[in-house]
Amino acid sequence: MDFISVKALGAALLPPLSLLLLAGLGLILLLFRRRAGLALLVASLGALFLLSMPVVATALAELLERHAVDRTENPGEAQAIVILGAGTYAAAPEYGHDTVSALTLERVRWGARLHRSSGLPILVSGGSPFATRSSEAAQMKAALEQDFHTDVKWLEDQSFNTIDSARNARQQLAAAKIDRIALVTHALHMPRARLVFEHAGFHVIEAPTGFSTTRAPGILNFLPSAQGLELSRAFLYEVLGLGWYHVRLAAIEQKGAQ
Repeated sequence: MDFISVKALGAALLPPLSLLLLAGLGLILLLFRRRAGLALLVASLGALFLLSMPVVATALAELLERHAVDRTENPGEAQAIVILGAGTYAAAPEYGHDTVSALTLERVRWGARLHRSSGLPILVSGGSPFATRSSEAAQMKAALEQDFHTDVKWLEDQSFNTIDSARNARQQLAAAKIDRIALVTHALHMPRARLVFEHAGFHVIEAPTGFSTTRAPGILNFLPSAQGLELSRAFLYEVLGLGWYHVRLAAIEQKGAQ
């Protein structure tokens, strides 16, 4: 299954599209089975309402997000820092070319700070899944060197997903005899990223950023918002991704054992 097909399937399985499709089905059923149609309509719209509440979204995110760098296992004990890409700001008019997305910039900033505090070399990872002119890795390298005055030692620009990133990074870093890495990605993505990087043979020291669970209490937490729905969607995406990656990695292991 190619990258675009995976994204399209994900859109159909995740809110808001999945819930809107169910609501549409409920409307159709109202013409034939009123009770079933009404129940489906109420359930889908109710779920959409709940998932849009920041208090619900942050509670879900807490199930996957972990704490910041574990001070009992200092990132300085790693041999390198690996920063994963998170999208592109394509054809950015103010820059005149493709550059890092807001999410990728969060990871780049944290990776640069870890580099300054530890002195560890950096590998950036990310291909061009949407066929942009430059890869995510190239954009990250440019941002790190031009905006954060931080050198990048390795560039991995062939990956289309996290499994690819782990495999390709392993190939590059094996030549330098590096297997202990400080892995930089968003906190919500860290469980899935750690799973595949450990499967690839790395000892992973988590260095997450972009936590979504720190929100001041207040009435706004109970009012549905686009931000709340996006966080709930991101959580469900990671849950589906974790399940799918477990299946894929199990299949890889089984194939290797044959």
